[in-house]
Amino acid sequence: MKWVSEKQPIGPPDQESAARLQALVRLASLEATPRQILQAEDLQSMLPAGTCVYVPFLPKGQFADTLAACRRLLEIGMQPIPHVPARMAESREQLRGWLAEMEESGIDRLLLIAGDSDSVAGPFPDTLAVFESGLLSQFRFHGIGVAAHPDGHPWADRATLLEALRYKREYARTTSTRLWVVTQFTFDSEVVIDWLQSLGNILEEIPVYIGMAGPTRVTTLLAYAAQCGVGAAARAMLKRPGSVRLLGAWTPDDMVRELVRYCLDNPETLLRGIHLFPFGGLRQSAQWIQEHSGSVEDQRSEYHESSVQ
Repeated sequence: MKWVSEKQPIGPPDQESAARLQALVRLASLEATPRQILQAEDLQSMLPAGTCVYVPFLPKGQFADTLAACRRLLEIGMQPIPHVPARMAESREQLRGWLAEMEESGIDRLLLIAGDSDSVAGPFPDTLAVFESGLLSQFRFHGIGVAAHPDGHPWADRATLLEALRYKREYARTTSTRLWVVTQFTFDSEVVIDWLQSLGNILEEIPVYIGMAGPTRVTTLLAYAAQCGVGAAARAMLKRPGSVRLLGAWTPDDMVRELVRYCLDNPETLLRGIHLFPFGGLRQSAQWIQEHSGSVEDQRSEYHESSVQ
């Protein structure tokens, strides 16, 4: 990985690598807060039609805000994927209500997470409790995403996290649920590759999307890393040569190139795409996607044919 202060070309020299890289970037999803979505006036021109946009339900927010943002995304031809944080549901009835409102609004997929809250508001301390409740089977969602943590998790060791993924794979198989995995953002392709290798056959056919920060200032990135529980990884990055350039900028270019090389060397990999966290602003990440993924018309055509989220 590399800290950069100037824009550099992302494309690798050989044609096969370049094509794979463009495909990864072209089908990238993003995360955007309800405020970003509701206040942006030109989302249609920023993102290809059909782009998957993940919408958080923040600890101090309201589900109504997440729902309103998702409805706007549907209106302009995007694919909303709202976060559903298990720990924030105060009751089984409240969670059922959230799911019902989503279905009634035409939202057909979601990301089920435990949530960032330190306290548990109701009967669901984690995502496994939601799966076990049977509530999800009462609704016809096109797909359900679950989170993974290549850099580790403060509340669980790797073995526990892998066992949870195994359980979710079995749930998907027995209920014919379309499942995918999207990871917390990480800085280091080596960490991602090590984690992918550690999966073995746990996920089998379940696709994986790797989270990474979109273009942003390094100081901003480090602040978000501390907030999101990957501060240790950020501190490790500071020890690397060149990382003292704290006034420089981060881009995901090098990380994407390294993941492309991994995909070419490991054609059976479950890695299917990338997911951007736009810490430097939604427009900046959207521009990065446009700059590195071919023409807008090509993006829109291939997205509808190939997206598995």
